[in-house]
Amino acid sequence: MRRMWLVAGVALALAVPSLLAQQQAAEAPASDRRVQTRPAVAGLHGLVTTGHPISSSAGLQILIAGGNAFDAAVAVGLTAAMAEPEMNGIGGNGFAMLYDAKSATVLSLSMAGAAPKAVVGGALTADELNAGMKAGIVPGNLGGYLALLDRFGTRSIAEVSATAIAFAERGYPIEPPLAENIARGKANLSKYPTTARLFLPGGLPLKAGDMFRNPDYAATLRKLVEAERRALEAGASRSGAIRAAHDRFYTGDIAQEIDQFFRANGGLLTAADLAAFRPTWSQPLHATYRGFDVYGNISTSRGGYEVLMQANLVEATDLRAAGAGSAGAVHAVVEAIKVAKSDVYRYVADPLFTTIPTTAMLSKAYAAQRRALIDPARAGVFPEPGTPGGVVIPAVRGGGAAGYPDDYDPEQHTTSFSIVDRFGNAIGVTPTLGGLFGNNVVVGTTGLLLNNGMRLGSTSPYPGDANFVGGGKVPILNNSPILVLEGGKVRFVFGTPGGETIGQTQFQVLVNLIDFAMPVQQAIEAPRVALVATPNFYKPGAAVTVQVESRLPPATIEALRAMGHTIDVLPGWGSIGHVQAIRIDPVTGAMTAGADPRRTGYAMGY
Repeated sequence: MRRMWLVAGVALALAVPSLLAQQQAAEAPASDRRVQTRPAVAGLHGLVTTGHPISSSAGLQILIAGGNAFDAAVAVGLTAAMAEPEMNGIGGNGFAMLYDAKSATVLSLSMAGAAPKAVVGGALTADELNAGMKAGIVPGNLGGYLALLDRFGTRSIAEVSATAIAFAERGYPIEPPLAENIARGKANLSKYPTTARLFLPGGLPLKAGDMFRNPDYAATLRKLVEAERRALEAGASRSGAIRAAHDRFYTGDIAQEIDQFFRANGGLLTAADLAAFRPTWSQPLHATYRGFDVYGNISTSRGGYEVLMQANLVEATDLRAAGAGSAGAVHAVVEAIKVAKSDVYRYVADPLFTTIPTTAMLSKAYAAQRRALIDPARAGVFPEPGTPGGVVIPAVRGGGAAGYPDDYDPEQHTTSFSIVDRFGNAIGVTPTLGGLFGNNVVVGTTGLLLNNGMRLGSTSPYPGDANFVGGGKVPILNNSPILVLEGGKVRFVFGTPGGETIGQTQFQVLVNLIDFAMPVQQAIEAPRVALVATPNFYKPGAAVTVQVESRLPPATIEALRAMGHTIDVLPGWGSIGHVQAIRIDPVTGAMTAGADPRRTGYAMGY
């Protein structure tokens, strides 16, 4: 019976989108029928939109079986390690934003681990921070997923890990993007036997269509299931059994294997570092935007700050009157990104190592003050940060630490997924390995890659900066999925990968959904822009280039150049972000999900 329900649910997920697309096309004015590469997906009971079809199928199976959005999120997170292993995994780090319908509460969950305590700032080279045995930091995603399952889930570890285990043991034919990334990363992957064995069997990179398996990862998940089962047999509560699995990973035999592997191979991560990790629940950042309540993650994510501050800055501008894709609207967005980033890069770091003037940074009064820097007709310079709440942190002048370049690789590798269920719950999760394949070292027989969070970009190259690398310090991520409520009800949940561009991309999607009232798939597919700073966003006065997707109207591109913007036109879709978003209609309650065609995003519903 369960299999029949699954087949019926998937069939509905595939059939409903075409009907929805026809309805959207019929309802849209002729002048507003924007081109979409795919329809949105409708769901009567639940929706899952992720970066890959097998991840979405894992979440959908849990929803159909009666689980809630939080159960489904854990199933997706565990499976995404197989679907996009170069982007994320339980050895990585991330953030989640959730709405719990039972308590009508919005919460932020940090799944971000710290640098090993043995790290000394400036003692590691830029290359050592980026990849290899010294680059790995404490894995947070597994602990975060288990905390989520414990507090808000209803299913067992055995249930939510079943799909991930099946794919890890049996394998699946990989998509071209993963094959391309394996070939691209071959030089680093080939340095480490445990990694080469997984991605370069026989010394050759896996190709599109080849079967990808990770039996060691399956074995690690089975150890967690075993810990849960043994605890239950010994009389433990559900919560106690989940805690037993957490302990096996962070203090038990899995932790000991990680510790021994790093000691034997010249690494810095230890069992004590693992044992110290705790996922963190907190009240999220909050701002209002045109009557909507917008929520983002707190530090050590900077993405929530970026989205909310950018929204505050453009709130005084009538973007709808300017029009989607117009030079006026794009200019306003670009200038808001510049101003917000100048503050974010000065003030946001691990709060255990600095004081962040959060209330002032997110206030409407501060936005009004900083808005004075924006000329509605001319491109501005990348400005000096302000003094929110009177806080003054001295500027970092001069070059980076010895061997730390000012201009580092801004590319990051991450995924994101969004889920809603029939109970009214919603969650967005953005997990990452940091750079391509994280630290590039598969740890012993665990099947896990770790986040290379100490790499330049997630840390500052400047010794005087609060985000300079240091032992026990949690590096900054941009990961911050966004939840939007109206009148206390969930309207939107969305997130994206994209490293430096995450906050920028999510801001543009927010504007598309609210200011331009786009249907969810159109909001995702609309042409986007991204700002790149030379040498980087830590330096006021940095030269800013605006990357634009070539689908932006030519007249807009030329008008932006005339306004003084330096423009770099990226072909086609430009690979700026990869958004997974869900919209809930405020009147009918109808749920629609979109998935980004810029990678392998896929939405499913039932």
